Amino acid sequence: MANETEVAAGATEQSVREALATVHDPEINRPITEIGMVKSVEIGDGGSVKVAVYLTVSGCPMRETITQRVTDAVSAVPGVSGVSVELDVMSEEQRRELSTLLRGGAPEREIPFAKPGTLTRVYAVASGKGGVGKSSVTVNLAAALAADGLKVAVVDADIYGHSVPRMLGVEGRPTQVQDMIMPPSANGVKVISIGMFTPGNAPVVWRGPMLHRALQQFLADVYWGDLDVLLLDLPPGTGDIAISVAQLVPNAEILIVTTPQMAAAEVAERAGTIALQTHQKIVGVIENMSGMPCPHCDEMIDVFGTGGGQTVADALTRTVGATVPVLGSIPIDVRLREGGDDGRPVVLSNPDSPAGAALRTIAGKLSGRQRGLSGLSLGLTPKNKF
Repeated sequence: MANETEVAAGATEQSVREALATVHDPEINRPITEIGMVKSVEIGDGGSVKVAVYLTVSGCPMRETITQRVTDAVSAVPGVSGVSVELDVMSEEQRRELSTLLRGGAPEREIPFAKPGTLTRVYAVASGKGGVGKSSVTVNLAAALAADGLKVAVVDADIYGHSVPRMLGVEGRPTQVQDMIMPPSANGVKVISIGMFTPGNAPVVWRGPMLHRALQQFLADVYWGDLDVLLLDLPPGTGDIAISVAQLVPNAEILIVTTPQMAAAEVAERAGTIALQTHQKIVGVIENMSGMPCPHCDEMIDVFGTGGGQTVADALTRTVGATVPVLGSIPIDVRLREGGDDGRPVVLSNPDSPAGAALRTIAGKLSGRQRGLSGLSLGLTPKNKF
């Protein structure tokens, strides 16, 4: 065995570590060299390399992915003839250090999106009643925004009717590192849901305080990283979760989803009016199931009537005293339903379909409002030159 810093068939410890710096942990999405996951590097005669890697927890669900990423990165180093990866597990002290590093020294139980000056846009997707496709809209907007290159996450805050993981195709489970939770992801979107913590399809029978606590944990204890957009899929109506969101993330902006049906529009209007009490901004209204193309002549059939989205937008504009636009209308499309059942959002599987195109247009309007420093206080005080 040669010394680790010696040249071995063109490969050096430095070149191997530089390659390892390009390997990101799939859950934390930061270089494994930066978060203390590289235990050791040994270079043998003939260019064989042995890399020891710390996993954050025993039984890490991403162990095979990490092993493959390390193998691929090191194999690409000139002079390396073979790679073996040895896995170990972090000690309690190492996990505490990692938790502190990821929090940036911030105190525990702090919600990063609620801090003044946050650059993450938070959208609470609400509806007056169930069955209007709120979760389908949330999932597809998230997938479309991620496909546009934004860093996106979804909190499935519909505690009683959680469905986001299935609709987004998330199969992984959260990993706990000390007091932090690493969320699984799919299609470039990080997701957390109460369904990931309940056995099978068991119902959640909780009241207000427990719901508030669960939402607080989703926002404060999950390691989200640096996000551009966070979407909250709220339960229908104006209950405990809507109030908790206003308390925990007061800067969250509201997206209202309705159908063209007047009965649904009236209820959606009530859901939007809560913004007056919580002092939140309404971004706009999304009309789902706006019509169905006739399979024979392509003429739109108004299955659920017409005008509900515009009616809600006009009523909320009068109520809040600021313009509330209709961001878009999404036609009935069987591919939208199929994508939700199969975990393949229609904006990805059929982006040019009527529903896919409409959802991508709405996502484009939201991404056009992406974060920036304009209007934020930077906490700087100019020096007096005199």
